[in-house]
Amino acid sequence: MPVLGLGTAADLPVDSQTIYQAVSLAIELGYRHFDTAALYNSEQPTGEAMAAALQCGIIKSRDELFITSKLWCSDSHGEHVLPAIQKTLKNLNVDYIDLYLIHWPVSSTPGNYEYPIKKEDFLPMDYKSVWAAMEECQRLGLTKSIGVSNFSCKKLSDVLAVAKIPPAVNQVEVNPCWQQKKLIELCKDNGVLVVAYAVLGAVGTFYGTNRVMESEVLKEIAKARGKTVPQICLRWAHEQGLGVLVKSFNKERMKQNLEIFNWALSEDES
Repeated sequence: MPVLGLGTAADLPVDSQTIYQAVSLAIELGYRHFDTAALYNSEQPTGEAMAAALQCGIIKSRDELFITSKLWCSDSHGEHVLPAIQKTLKNLNVDYIDLYLIHWPVSSTPGNYEYPIKKEDFLPMDYKSVWAAMEECQRLGLTKSIGVSNFSCKKLSDVLAVAKIPPAVNQVEVNPCWQQKKLIELCKDNGVLVVAYAVLGAVGTFYGTNRVMESEVLKEIAKARGKTVPQICLRWAHEQGLGVLVKSFNKERMKQNLEIFNWALSEDES
């Protein structure tokens, strides 16, 4: 898995053309990991951008790309998992994806692709049957690996207890102000890679915070380094041994997000 990936979730609704253009630009700039989900409505334009990049020779084969997608809560029922990934593959127009994640550790009423989920639609997840269905998706070659997203220590332990194929990844929110040390330690102890999202604090979302981008400490480090606060945050996450997702459709910021690999933070800074 490439250590840096482009997320295709948008804080505000965006049209398919915007996602297509962003993914196309990202491929040109050198991004090779793309994170999508059934909920985002971004699978189809992401797949179209990848197909166009292949057709015009920017990439030579599908294997150069790492594609992640996610099972939404309304499909997090044992009998719905296989049809859900088949729909994802059709949307992306690929034979397989590289990583398939359970998006959240809850189930909801089948057929309702909504977020936030209505209180009356929440259902407890049957981890055993859902994870068994995820394992079957991997055995069938529909995905190369499987994992989870937004799973706490307790929820991850519940899956590990029933898994024949353990989760390869737990994708969760991690940033300098929300370091998730206990969860990361549990993941590392069990061979689960943590992929971090909202590394900049998810500013502008209903759950986000300005604490990261407005941190005086991070601003001082960035100024001393001649870097931006986002670059400091991304480098910090990378040095924790995490995979990192970035989410910007702006060309200059997309380029800056890639410029985190030829320098390091000092021991005091990290």
